[in-house]
Amino acid sequence: MNTSIPGGEAAAVLLVLSSLALLGTSRIRSGIRLVATQGALLAVILLADPGELPTIRLLALAAATLVLKSAVFPWLLLRAQREARVQEELQPFVGYQFSIAAGVVLLGVAVWLSDRLTVPPLAHSLDLTVALFLIFVGLFVLVSRRIAIGQVLGYIVLENGIALFGLTVAGHEPLLIELGILLDVFVAVFVMGIAIVHINREFDHIEVDRLTALRD
Repeated sequence: MNTSIPGGEAAAVLLVLSSLALLGTSRIRSGIRLVATQGALLAVILLADPGELPTIRLLALAAATLVLKSAVFPWLLLRAQREARVQEELQPFVGYQFSIAAGVVLLGVAVWLSDRLTVPPLAHSLDLTVALFLIFVGLFVLVSRRIAIGQVLGYIVLENGIALFGLTVAGHEPLLIELGILLDVFVAVFVMGIAIVHINREFDHIEVDRLTALRD
C-alpha cells in the first residue's frame, strides 16, 4: 500500500519511534501503552492510501485494528498483570541502553534489507523498512525480556510488523491479510493472558528463565 502522503509517512516514523521507546522502557504499563499506540498508527496507515478514497472494507478493517490493538489487547494485558500481581518492571536479560543500541542497529539492517528486496511497484519503501524493523524488534523483545508479559508485548510488535509487511507487498487485498492476522493474534494474546495468570498462581512468578529450572 502506498503511504506517500504526510499522514502515512508520519505514522510509519512514529511506529519506529514507539518501537525504540519500547526497547528503552522499564515499565510494563508504559510498554502496553506503546503497543496500543502502534495499533492506532497501523489503522492510520490503512487509511493513508492517496490513490483512492477509503472503502467500506478498509474503514471496517481500520476500525477492527484500532479496537483490538489499541483497546482489547491492552485491556487483556493489564488485566493479566493485575490478576497475576506482577511487578511493574519488565526486567530484561540485557540492559535498556544496550537494547536501544541494538534497536538502532536493527533499523540499519532493515533499511539495508528493504533496499535489496523485490517488491511490487506500488509498495512504499518506508513501509517495507518499518515492517522489517518491527519484525526484528519484536523478535528481540521476545528473547530479551524476562517477564512473560514483556514477551507478549514482543509478540504483538512482531505481529504488527508482519501485518504491515503483508499490507505493503499485497496492498490490493489488505482485508484478507489483516483479518487473518488479527484473529491469530487475538487468540494468542487471550491464551497468553490466561497462561500468565495460571503460571503465577502455581509458581508465584512469571520469570521465564526460572521456569527452566523446574523439576518433576
